[in-house]
Amino acid sequence: MINVLIVEDDPMVAQINKKYTESLEGFVVCGICNDGREAIDIVINSHVDLIILDLYMPKLDGISFLKEIRKNQFMTDVIMVTAADEGDKLNESLKLGVIDYLIKPFEYERFKDALNKFKLRYEIFNTKVVLNQKDIDKITNQNYINFGEDLQKGINEITLKRIKKILKNYGKEYFTCEEISEKIKLSRVTVRRYLEYMTELGKLNRDVEYGEVGRPKTTYRVI
Repeated sequence: MINVLIVEDDPMVAQINKKYTESLEGFVVCGICNDGREAIDIVINSHVDLIILDLYMPKLDGISFLKEIRKNQFMTDVIMVTAADEGDKLNESLKLGVIDYLIKPFEYERFKDALNKFKLRYEIFNTKVVLNQKDIDKITNQNYINFGEDLQKGINEITLKRIKKILKNYGKEYFTCEEISEKIKLSRVTVRRYLEYMTELGKLNRDVEYGEVGRPKTTYRVI
């Protein structure tokens, strides 16, 4: 069995992650922690194969937790689960050995995909002493997110897909940044960055509405 440690300060989210994890064959949750300090003690004193880690936590956040366990030579695999979509946080997490990055609210199928890809990686490394090219291709092609050049522009592929999914509901109707921000539960600044990015690519049309009172309102429409 693959031992999974869930590090999440929201009790309801932690239980959802536990339910999702244990619904998959071959996985068992060996512990749930609500802060990074407690999680470090479990990693030191228990056998943990995979950590499902929240980024923002009390006492010790996810990035600091990763730095701490890597400094102490614990190379446990980590899947980051967070509501944050900042490119700099993602980049730093990947450099610290995070193998996947799930942005809340994620769908069960995406969570399942992340764990099954880890399982494939885990089984290859634990059953074979010598790897052939086919084994290596399975690991490198399936277990890491390919963000391409978008990451350099502060664009996260998963968040972009979430926004595109919401925009489908509008058809040819105009919408505002504020409306999308409310639906996707991200800041208006973040959503505006994605809408402007899509506008630059020619995917959206941007317009400005001038009311009788107040500031002009920027609206968007799918082309």
